[in-house]
Amino acid sequence: MTSDMKFRDPSDLATLDDFLDEDGIREEVTLRAVKSVIALQLQQAMKAQGLTRAAMAAEMETSRAQLNRVLDPEASNVTLDTLSRAARVLGHSLKVELV
Repeated sequence: MTSDMKFRDPSDLATLDDFLDEDGIREEVTLRAVKSVIALQLQQAMKAQGLTRAAMAAEMETSRAQLNRVLDPEASNVTLDTLSRAARVLGHSLKVELV
């Protein structure tokens, strides 16, 4: 940590959303959180069904490298189509909505 870092007075911020909005990172943080949740849900469904990554990739008709990106909470470059195929293989569906 550098000595020139300035810390905010937390009393100026009412919520975490206020903090994220002020820093201009709310959308990015939200998208990363959503991707993390989807990746976790897919991993849990695979485990519950005893499906290996190799078998899952084969069912999706994709590479294991692509499946690894789907299951990586940090990878944000995954298409909705790919997420939907992964969900379908596991007997689920992907729901996206505007709020």
